[in-house]
Amino acid sequence: MQEENHLLQKRVNLFDGISIVAGAMIGSGIFIVSADIARSVGSPGWLLVVWLITGVITVIGAISYGELASMMPHVGGQYVYLKEAYHPILGFLFGWTTFLVIQCGSIAAVAVAFAKFSGVLIPWISEKNILFSLGALKINSTMVVAIASIMFLTWLNTRGIVTGKTVQNFFTSTKVIALFGVILIGFFATKALGSFEINKEVFWNARQIAPDGHIIPLSGFVLVAAVGTALVGSLFSADAWYNVTYISGEVINPKRNVPLSLLFGTLIVSVLYMFINFVYIKILPLSGSPDGADVLSRGIQFATDDRVATSAMSVVFGESAAVIMAVFIMISTFGCNHGLILAGPRVYYAMAKDGLFFRKVGEINKHGVPGFAITIQGVWAILLCLSGTYSNLLDYVIFAVLIFFTLTILAIFVLRKKRPDIPRPYKAFGYPVIPAIYILTTITIMVILLIYKPAYTFPGLIIVILGIPVYYLWRRLNRKSDKTEV
Repeated sequence: MQEENHLLQKRVNLFDGISIVAGAMIGSGIFIVSADIARSVGSPGWLLVVWLITGVITVIGAISYGELASMMPHVGGQYVYLKEAYHPILGFLFGWTTFLVIQCGSIAAVAVAFAKFSGVLIPWISEKNILFSLGALKINSTMVVAIASIMFLTWLNTRGIVTGKTVQNFFTSTKVIALFGVILIGFFATKALGSFEINKEVFWNARQIAPDGHIIPLSGFVLVAAVGTALVGSLFSADAWYNVTYISGEVINPKRNVPLSLLFGTLIVSVLYMFINFVYIKILPLSGSPDGADVLSRGIQFATDDRVATSAMSVVFGESAAVIMAVFIMISTFGCNHGLILAGPRVYYAMAKDGLFFRKVGEINKHGVPGFAITIQGVWAILLCLSGTYSNLLDYVIFAVLIFFTLTILAIFVLRKKRPDIPRPYKAFGYPVIPAIYILTTITIMVILLIYKPAYTFPGLIIVILGIPVYYLWRRLNRKSDKTEV
């Protein structure tokens, strides 16, 4: 196993760890994806079931990762687990996909979301406001704001882990308090609305609207498939909880605090997400029409631009809701991106220490963080912003992400056989049943995606497979470099 660099500073405590988990999870998804889920499953009850399954899967994943985190509390987290359980090539493929698409693509997407919602307050920030063109590349003001936010957060995270965790704590606390506020408003300020009564009448009537407008009832395997495809959006809205494992080498008493951070962080966010969606169905009818004249007639399914939270709050606050929610989502996305930018470079750092990335990526700067790794992550995320391909790339790697999740949980079984000698201060709850349930669930979702969304599965597999020749090329170059130095 890797040896930690003595320059890394162990300054992250349990509260900081929970903050990093929750802050990375809460972005813009919870305010938007319920519209797409509502169109997929067509009933309030099944909307809540999708979010419940998401929460259960996420918490099970987190408590299972806890065993691996307590065994191997090293910088790089999931990269280290896959490398030790199987083969260095699997760890590399995870790191390759993380850098190329998962982390940097997410950073680009969240930065653009931040910029778009900033446009609600500052009309100058708009995708239609083209500032200049370079051939086919058109730079608009939304791109400029997104890139500026990435540059600022990248610089901020090169200043040290203490600065990073302090900023993260502020934004996560703000987001959690604001979500509690939305929940309280939904419970106590909407008693006169009749939306919940409407929703109760069709609570379990799962259905979809066909392109020609007629209603298709959902039952049996078709309903299972609808739930499976709907889970893609909710799972990505609850993603990035494992980022805290990347910084394990900088956590105080990581064998205890990383597993607890994973448990409490995912549990808090999962419960908040369930209540937020209950608020949605309390304020808005689930079913609606895309041609509806107001937010109630459009419902959750056809909320304007899928902004369900904004539609719900507009029932309470009127036109000012757009501004209120824009500010909230700006805070949420800014804090989410800070967490992503903070954690991701530790994976590339660990890869570089193993000779699987540029050596300079494995260096620690004077502030005790992998500064060059943070910088190249920022550069690649900015290039993805400019290319406009980040959204498609993220769609493509959904399947690959699920594969890595499944392999990581399976690593618990593998390592119990392969390395029974490693101390396990924390053992996966409910082993072997609970981790096995997680594996079976993710495999089921993957099978559904293979059948119903092949366009989102095979391109992701290709991205991962392309990393195989790169791995062998890097190892070859590394061996040549070692011989030259000798």
